[in-house]
Amino acid sequence: MSYVNIWVHAVWGTKRRYPFLAGEMRTVALKHIQENAKKNGIEICEINCWVDHFHCLIRLGPDQCIADVIRRIKGEFSHWANEKQLCKKKFAWAGEYYAASVNERGLWRVKRYIRNQERHHMKRSYEQEVAAYFAGK
Repeated sequence: MSYVNIWVHAVWGTKRRYPFLAGEMRTVALKHIQENAKKNGIEICEINCWVDHFHCLIRLGPDQCIADVIRRIKGEFSHWANEKQLCKKKFAWAGEYYAASVNERGLWRVKRYIRNQERHHMKRSYEQEVAAYFAGK
């Protein structure tokens, strides 16, 4: 059996940054994505969201690639949310996502960052966050 230990911090937003994930929808989305991921062999070690985007710390399995994992998470959730009519508007994710590998020594920092999304976004918007990612800050 192969041993793979690849950790990825993934972030993706809602289409046009629409605040689909506000209020109760946030709790519903977090729970559903976690349950569905587990059912489909996707190991999410930490997860949280803000009104317009998601953060996940994912441990990839030996037969998984990040593009497939993100596509499965996003696709299944938007299909489910629209089928259940959970939103007034049709739920949709933006097409792009951010993903970066995480060193095992840095896992605790990423977990803490993901857990503290509420506090973090009182200081910085999603757009500022994405700009900082690509600037390496």
